[in-house]
Amino acid sequence: MIVQVLLPLILAFIMFSLGLGLRKQDFSRVLKYPKAFATGITNQLILLPLIAFALIKVFGFTSDIAVGIMILSFCPGGVTSNVLTRIGRGNTPLSISLTAFVSLASVITVPILVAVSVSHFMGVSAAEVNITQLGITMFLITAVPVLLGMLLTAIKPALVERISKGISRAANVLFVIIILAALAKNWDVFYANLPTLGPALVLLNIVMLALGLSFSRLVKLDSKDATTISIESGVQNGTLGIAVGAFIALNATELLPPTTLPSVVYSIVMYVVTVPFVLWRQRIAK
Repeated sequence: MIVQVLLPLILAFIMFSLGLGLRKQDFSRVLKYPKAFATGITNQLILLPLIAFALIKVFGFTSDIAVGIMILSFCPGGVTSNVLTRIGRGNTPLSISLTAFVSLASVITVPILVAVSVSHFMGVSAAEVNITQLGITMFLITAVPVLLGMLLTAIKPALVERISKGISRAANVLFVIIILAALAKNWDVFYANLPTLGPALVLLNIVMLALGLSFSRLVKLDSKDATTISIESGVQNGTLGIAVGAFIALNATELLPPTTLPSVVYSIVMYVVTVPFVLWRQRIAK
């Protein structure tokens, strides 16, 4: 039930909450920030998977964990990156636009890249990843809820204004439930891998935040845009990572499989690095 029903429903609800915060101008707004947008997209879609791959090689993870880390690196920032950008006094509209584009693009990019990763790390023992089925599943549990949220916002803005905070809180609670369920079902695997997986994911977070800031300065973005690009580069959608990790484990029924663990652990340790970073950016923005 966790993998087949509960997890997709929770992810869909979280994506619906993201859609409530989007407007159609969030997609056209990127024309106002072409350099910042190009930097953010490059970091998320190209640089992040390359760094994740390098860390896998350095730490020597098992195939399941390696695939889970790669899945995490393919996921967009989600609602969390938008909230952290606002707290850090970054360019929130740019953050929302990046999240919107990468979230919709992930319907195409994630299934293809996941199939490549499974084949590379698991080899002949890998179960075949049905790219079409995964793409359709992602479309139904990510793109459709986002579009429904946007549609409701466009039709009933006053209603959305009243309910959006409550829905956002509910989405956060459901996210915590998924994290706790994954830990409970995989405690032995989690405990065995934490000494290496935790530091590797903390390092991934640190490297991407730093590279986001460095590349932003390299292309001469202002401080607000640099904060945004750093957060968008370093913060991933752990819930989507868990959902995709569960999907490719075709033998999983009730248990959340080991391929979900990197996203679970990341969803916890990410705050150890990102919160101090956000508070630092908030302080220097004053």
